[in-house]
Amino acid sequence: MPIFESTVDVDAAPAAVWDVLVDTARWPQWDSGVLGVEGSVALGAKVTVRVEANPGRAFPVKVVELSPPGAMTWRGGMPLGLFTGTRTYRLSAQGAGTRLVMREEYTGPLAGLVTRSIPDLQPSFDRFTAGLKARVEGGAGAA
Repeated sequence: MPIFESTVDVDAAPAAVWDVLVDTARWPQWDSGVLGVEGSVALGAKVTVRVEANPGRAFPVKVVELSPPGAMTWRGGMPLGLFTGTRTYRLSAQGAGTRLVMREEYTGPLAGLVTRSIPDLQPSFDRFTAGLKARVEGGAGAA
């Protein structure tokens, strides 16, 4: 099953990266692949994401981990654990900067079947991390 992951080193402290990461309403300003995000980031909250990679669908997820400024996990999928997608964001201090690792993986009995219909998300993951880096470091926006 596919796993998508993108890593970027940002020239800023974890708290500065975290502030941009959890401000999901502004993601479309710096990542052209994000069409919109509804909901706010809070533990147990629902967030719905619309992306260019799959424009006809909205992806509702639940925030299942929120540990500022180091970790956030979103989870969504089918009832009874038949298919689950888990996206993690991990921030770690790297000298004076921050390493961000964004990862998504799929589990459940129907994961093999469902993942056949998921487009290649790697380019959108790479665009997201590059855009976040540019935004935090004061750049003009998405890469």
